[in-house]
Amino acid sequence: MLDQHIILGIHVTDRAHHATDVQEILTEYGCTIKTRIGLHDVGPEHCSPTGLLLLEFIGSEADSEMLCERLRGVEGVETKKMVFNHP
Repeated sequence: MLDQHIILGIHVTDRAHHATDVQEILTEYGCTIKTRIGLHDVGPEHCSPTGLLLLEFIGSEADSEMLCERLRGVEGVETKKMVFNHP
């Protein structure tokens, strides 16, 4: 059983130019990402230039910090982290 749940929020601006860099980093951490949800506006003639990813991270809190730091190194990427501790 996990001692904590770590949820990462990743906001990507200018997806067309930065999504590949973000995906490359996420692939490196693929074994520590349990759940990934991608959110962006899309329609028949519109695809949002920004996007939001939500990750359920199962690695250590230190590993999640390393992932966030790597992602922040990509232009136009902002990260937020929530940690829920289990008693």
